[in-house]
Amino acid sequence: MRILGFDVGGTKTAVVVGNEEGEVIAREEFPSEAERGPRYMITRMLESARKFLSELGADVASVSIGGPLLAEEGRILSPANLPGWDDVPLKEILQGELGIPAYVEHDAKCGALAEWYWGEAKGAENVVFLTPGTGLGAGMILGGRLYRGAFGWAGECGHWRMADDGPFAHGKVGSWEAFCGGVGIAKLARYMFSGRFGEGVTAKEIAELARSGDPEAIAVVRRSGEVLGRGLSMLIDLLAPDIIVIGSLAYRLGELWLGPAREVVMKESMPEHARHCRIVPTGLGERLGDCSALCAAVYQMGLR
Repeated sequence: MRILGFDVGGTKTAVVVGNEEGEVIAREEFPSEAERGPRYMITRMLESARKFLSELGADVASVSIGGPLLAEEGRILSPANLPGWDDVPLKEILQGELGIPAYVEHDAKCGALAEWYWGEAKGAENVVFLTPGTGLGAGMILGGRLYRGAFGWAGECGHWRMADDGPFAHGKVGSWEAFCGGVGIAKLARYMFSGRFGEGVTAKEIAELARSGDPEAIAVVRRSGEVLGRGLSMLIDLLAPDIIVIGSLAYRLGELWLGPAREVVMKESMPEHARHCRIVPTGLGERLGDCSALCAAVYQMGLR
């Protein structure tokens, strides 16, 4: 089956064409410009979608996007990193404009499914996937099934307060997202070293500096990793997963970030839980977002 996938984020959006095996044959990426609101973003998504439909065709559309949202209705309910997306009937819009069935799912849940189908968590019964992108959220496979929780909103852990002070994100000072989200790491750098890092610094730049041995960047990454470990410890003791897979940021930062996180987990979690649970970066690498974009349709249609 040919799937037209949308990976919609607060920073960038990708439109892909692929199938239920996670194979992507075409893609286009562009800045989300989320501050311009949903009308602009959806118009831009439709431009790419119509081009791919004309050139390649597709049977269904599949959307991975930040929550909160109502997955079955395909209705987006005010995501923190998508201003203006207040009760947007995205599924209905796409079906009406493209003339094919559309499926919508939370991006963290799509990431969990992608890793479960094709990545590091393949074959595992209990999986937590953490998506540190513009925001921070978790997707969970528990007992071999996607876990949505009440209203489908399970996994909104980015707002957890991890410290009484620190950078600000997700409506709170010291939130987990503010320390460990992709945008959050840049905020943490400015918070820790305001004289060095200005408003324009990005997590990518901090990662490059840390890998090159810059001591202040390493300190930022280590502090973020320690707070990451505190949150992971709570997830591990609560859910006892077989594996926690962390998205693209872990792939880019590697052990500079995950090493401190694992140290904290070994100190804070129950020893049996900590020893059992593997903590790894995405096995899909830079393909993660593209594969995730296919998963709303793959899961909701029962294609795997």
